[in-house]
Amino acid sequence: MRLVLFLFLSFLQFQGMAQASAKLIYVGDPMCSWCYGIAPELMELTTKMDKSIDLQLIMGGLRPYNTETMRDLGDFLSHHWEEVGERSGQVFNSAILKDMSFVYDTEPPSRAVLVVRKMKPEQEFAFFKAVQTAFYKDNKNTNEVATYLELVKEFGIDAKEFQTAFESAEMKEAVRGDFDAAAKLGARSFPTIILQKGEKYFLIARGYATSEQMLQQIQQVLSN
Repeated sequence: MRLVLFLFLSFLQFQGMAQASAKLIYVGDPMCSWCYGIAPELMELTTKMDKSIDLQLIMGGLRPYNTETMRDLGDFLSHHWEEVGERSGQVFNSAILKDMSFVYDTEPPSRAVLVVRKMKPEQEFAFFKAVQTAFYKDNKNTNEVATYLELVKEFGIDAKEFQTAFESAEMKEAVRGDFDAAAKLGARSFPTIILQKGEKYFLIARGYATSEQMLQQIQQVLSN
């Protein structure tokens, strides 16, 4: 009888844990300036929030398949970069804004992140941030696979395997799946931070927010 009672109580405890489970969904883009700006705050948030909350990245698709060059968008982007830099403290190298050959297409870096998700999922967020730094701080060309082959060495990923996957039709289709998922969540601007609690979704932040602001929102949702 005691064994049955113990198993029953354990089952109830498991059910309660399952119902309380939550996931933080980050919809962003490696070439989104505000996503770059919020990166330190998100890192701090992950150290403060409940460890049982998983972090899921979804590539939102800021300007996928775009054909405009950095020079074409220079005036528009420089304003945003200055604002993000002032608010977040992140370092921007604006020299690339004068590059007439660099096409501002956000699909390749998004696809590169998905390759790492497939090959080494535990490193996805770290690689996402590495791509951001390579573009915004080091002005690396995110359309060239060589940029990623240099980065993956730091993550213990075989360069040849990465390149094969990066250039595959499978990963080109997979990144479209992420773009579609972002649209279904209603994420039209980035970053968008959403907390999934059971079957319900709660907006935590749309645009830049501090770790404390996001943490308060998360705690409020979980306490209800």
